[in-house]
Amino acid sequence: MGSVSVETKHKISNTFQSIEMDLERFSKESKSEFPANKKLKEKLKKTKPKNLDGTFHNLHEEVFAELDCLECANCCKTTSPIFIQTDIDRLAKTFRMKSSQFIDEYLHRDEDGDYVLNTAPCPFLGQDNKCLVYEDRPKACREYPHTNRKNMLGILDLTLKNTLVCPAVLKIFYEIGKDYRK
Repeated sequence: MGSVSVETKHKISNTFQSIEMDLERFSKESKSEFPANKKLKEKLKKTKPKNLDGTFHNLHEEVFAELDCLECANCCKTTSPIFIQTDIDRLAKTFRMKSSQFIDEYLHRDEDGDYVLNTAPCPFLGQDNKCLVYEDRPKACREYPHTNRKNMLGILDLTLKNTLVCPAVLKIFYEIGKDYRK
């Protein structure tokens, strides 16, 4: 596996530091790094590092100590969480509507049969990047970007996809890759 150039290291570091934010630049950088990150994902799956969860968790804490999600909100602007029935019921109650009405107004089934939002950005994202239903938000939103979960090996495909959405995940992948791209 080829090593990451000094130029690439600086680009990723600068992209992360300027998160307040040029999302267009992040999109270009994340797409540029995707092939290398895909190779890293495959290497991690093959080698099955024993401390992968701990590494992800530690980097998650470090990265989110530096990053304020409200400065970015790219996840809310570009993707939809999966809504499980308890999410639908909770949000329908919040809006004082029936679950079926909530589904009709805000959701559709994707190609996997999961309920997702009809539109992006999320209709519950405020102008200030704050979630208007934060206390009642879906489980997938509560857990995003899923970099502090158990069994990271089992969700590496999702984590790789999230490098294209979340600058923090790109940074975490980059940091993990330092040990594997040598």
